Amino acid sequence: MPAKVQRGERFRRVVLIATLLGTWPLTAAAPSAAEVRGRITLLDKGNRPGEDVGQAVVWLDSSGGRAAPVQAEISTADKAFSPHVLVVPVGSTVSFPNHDPFNHNVFSLSEERPFDLGLYGRGEARSIKLEHAGIVRVYCNVHAQMSALIVVRDGPWFAQPSGDGSFTLPDVSPGQYVLHAWHERASEVNRPLEVPAAGVTGIALELDARGYRFRPHLNKFGQPYPQQGRRY
Repeated sequence: MPAKVQRGERFRRVVLIATLLGTWPLTAAAPSAAEVRGRITLLDKGNRPGEDVGQAVVWLDSSGGRAAPVQAEISTADKAFSPHVLVVPVGSTVSFPNHDPFNHNVFSLSEERPFDLGLYGRGEARSIKLEHAGIVRVYCNVHAQMSALIVVRDGPWFAQPSGDGSFTLPDVSPGQYVLHAWHERASEVNRPLEVPAAGVTGIALELDARGYRFRPHLNKFGQPYPQQGRRY
């Protein structure tokens, strides 16, 4: 066999063996993903822990791309929205099915996504698409006590904590970030965070809701809700 052919055959064998062993550098290796873990504490009046800490939201600011849009739902039943806080990626669609035996009028005056779905009855649903990051405050023009919040994120790493305040952000690429924690009754907290390949654990975030005071919202016309004449 000619020497040139022998060299070519040996090279093909080396490529085959290295590929099978996963050692041949045909492409650059993707950076490993890490976990970011911690706990949020919500301080309520009297320095008591807030029972609604599970309605907080935590996320990382970065230029690491976006999560795929989703189809989500906030239902109306017993004159209440459920869930009260929903977190979705930019581009997602949220529908509002009505399970009550009377009409609702779901609306928002938020700059991020103002909308008015009009009156619709039981068994019907109407939806919106969310194109911008931010917080969309949702109400019903018929029932002043109804409220919900949609937190729209433009990055792939966000979560809501469990009932004890613990949270996990999985599959985070190592790098430099800003970590945010938010709750509707507290000022947002943020801090720089470096995520190494091994991940980060033991993060402690404190949200202060001790000075929170409830303020009634206005209806879709920017006026107080009427106190008389409501049939349901």
